[in-house]
Amino acid sequence: MSSPIKLKQKLSPEASAAKAARDLAAAKTPYRRFAKRDAQKKHRDNPSKKGLDYDHTTNSFVSVKNNRGGFGKGTKP
Repeated sequence: MSSPIKLKQKLSPEASAAKAARDLAAAKTPYRRFAKRDAQKKHRDNPSKKGLDYDHTTNSFVSVKNNRGGFGKGTKP
Protein backbone atom coordinates (compact mmCIF):
# COMPACT_ATOMS: atom_id res chain seq x y z
CA MET A 1 0.00 0.00 0.00
CA SER A 2 1.54 3.32 -0.99
CA SER A 3 1.46 6.60 0.83
CA PRO A 4 -1.36 9.02 -0.01
CA ILE A 5 1.23 11.79 -0.12
CA LYS A 6 2.50 12.08 -3.68
CA LEU A 7 5.65 14.10 -2.99
CA LYS A 8 8.51 12.09 -4.35
CA GLN A 9 12.09 12.76 -3.40
CA LYS A 10 14.27 13.82 -6.29
CA LEU A 11 17.15 11.38 -5.97
CA SER A 12 19.73 10.13 -8.40
CA PRO A 13 19.40 6.48 -9.38
CA GLU A 14 22.35 5.58 -7.12
CA ALA A 15 20.91 7.48 -4.15
CA SER A 16 17.47 5.98 -4.76
CA ALA A 17 18.89 2.44 -4.74
CA ALA A 18 20.86 3.15 -1.56
CA LYS A 19 17.76 4.59 0.14
CA ALA A 20 15.69 1.56 -0.88
CA ALA A 21 18.33 -0.74 0.63
CA ARG A 22 18.44 1.31 3.88
CA ASP A 23 14.65 1.40 4.15
CA LEU A 24 14.38 -2.36 3.62
CA ALA A 25 17.11 -3.03 6.19
CA ALA A 26 15.29 -0.80 8.72
CA ALA A 27 11.96 -2.53 8.03
CA LYS A 28 13.50 -5.95 8.66
CA THR A 29 15.08 -5.29 12.05
CA PRO A 30 13.77 -7.66 14.73
CA TYR A 31 11.83 -4.92 16.54
CA ARG A 32 10.18 -3.58 13.36
CA ARG A 33 9.15 -7.09 12.32
CA PHE A 34 7.67 -7.70 15.78
CA ALA A 35 5.88 -4.33 15.84
CA LYS A 36 4.30 -4.81 12.42
CA ARG A 37 3.21 -8.37 13.23
CA ASP A 38 1.84 -7.30 16.62
CA ALA A 39 -0.08 -4.30 15.24
CA GLN A 40 -1.59 -6.46 12.50
CA LYS A 41 -2.75 -9.05 15.06
CA LYS A 42 -4.26 -6.37 17.30
CA HIS A 43 -6.17 -4.94 14.32
CA ARG A 44 -7.53 -8.39 13.45
CA ASP A 45 -8.66 -8.82 17.06
CA ASN A 46 -10.30 -5.34 17.16
CA PRO A 47 -12.03 -4.64 13.82
CA SER A 48 -13.81 -1.62 15.33
CA LYS A 49 -10.46 0.18 15.54
CA LYS A 50 -10.23 0.59 11.77
CA GLY A 51 -8.66 3.92 10.85
CA LEU A 52 -6.51 4.04 13.98
CA ASP A 53 -2.85 3.14 14.47
CA TYR A 54 -1.67 0.86 17.24
CA ASP A 55 0.91 2.76 19.29
CA HIS A 56 3.47 0.48 20.92
CA THR A 57 4.60 3.26 23.26
CA THR A 58 1.20 3.70 24.91
CA ASN A 59 -0.02 0.17 24.09
CA SER A 60 -3.29 1.53 22.74
CA PHE A 61 -5.02 2.54 19.53
CA VAL A 62 -4.53 6.22 18.74
CA SER A 63 -5.28 8.48 15.80
CA VAL A 64 -2.91 8.33 12.85
CA LYS A 65 -2.24 12.06 13.27
CA ASN A 66 -1.08 11.66 16.86
CA ASN A 67 0.89 8.46 16.34
CA ARG A 68 2.85 9.58 13.29
CA GLY A 69 3.26 13.17 14.47
CA GLY A 70 4.79 12.31 17.83
CA PHE A 71 1.75 13.50 19.83
CA GLY A 72 2.40 17.13 18.92
CA LYS A 73 6.14 16.99 19.59
CA GLY A 74 7.10 16.35 15.96
CA THR A 75 9.06 13.43 14.63
CA LYS A 76 12.55 14.65 15.51
CA PRO A 77 13.97 15.39 18.95
